Amino acid sequence: MKIGFLFPGQGSQTVGMGKDLYEKFDVIKKVYDRASKILGVDIAKLTFESTEEELAQTKNTQIAILVMSLGILEVLKEKGIKPEMAAGLSLGEYGALMSADSIDFEDGVKIVKTRGELMQNYTPDGDWAMAAILGVEDSKVEEICENVINGFVVPANYNCPGQIVISGDKNGVLEAMEKAKEAGARKVVELKTSGPFHTEKLEEASCKLKEALKDIKVMIPKITVIKNINALPYDEKDDIKDILAKHVINPVKFSASAEYMINSGIDTFVEIGPGKTLTGFVKRIKRDVKLININNVESLENAINELKN
Repeated sequence: MKIGFLFPGQGSQTVGMGKDLYEKFDVIKKVYDRASKILGVDIAKLTFESTEEELAQTKNTQIAILVMSLGILEVLKEKGIKPEMAAGLSLGEYGALMSADSIDFEDGVKIVKTRGELMQNYTPDGDWAMAAILGVEDSKVEEICENVINGFVVPANYNCPGQIVISGDKNGVLEAMEKAKEAGARKVVELKTSGPFHTEKLEEASCKLKEALKDIKVMIPKITVIKNINALPYDEKDDIKDILAKHVINPVKFSASAEYMINSGIDTFVEIGPGKTLTGFVKRIKRDVKLININNVESLENAINELKN
């Protein structure tokens, strides 16, 4: 069994996520308490008691998802369950790097809290949108975006074959959605997001994040971590801080990242955190790999039994 850990990104959150884990495992409660003390924010209260609207704010979503993932990760570490590779979707790459001891706990929660605030506060004024397009080849979606006349839109997330998220201003995204339908898209869905994430429009947020990253210590990962930006492993030549800053203005290449892991022999993918989005993407790439989601007490206990045997 060759294990790969996957860490979800923004959009997988729900109010109350991880509450049963928090109540069941002391080590998870300690993760929440430690993060809350470092940040001066009650992460448990934010995650378990806020409204959907409040939790969906980028400044809240990112840290809430990360802390849940880190709590689960601590239990897996206690049980001696370690991956050979790790990857994440956008925000999730911070979880992947932390699982590889590239960023320590305190620096990790601080920079993710800052990242969420910057992405929210430095989104330029305007009417922005994102949409998922299913059933159209990547190259065709790229062509559609390039040929949009009445607005700005680019591919933002390459999730899996036949599924791309586009991002831009409302007019551009709506035009691209219509063109995708005309091109035979199986499904086109506008997403509940608040900014043109993973586009050049977040250049100011990217610059501010690069400044903030100067204050944290980053080391070469102890296990292989796949980069969103080019779907290749981090190595000693990489400027990790520069890459993390560029994340917010470049598309997420998750599909190619998962393919890299599969081609490297990973046969068991464990998604650590809310939702089942990433394992769903992997399933569309290769059906005969083992897929495990950990997002509540039952799934964590089942995962421990499966991964220990």
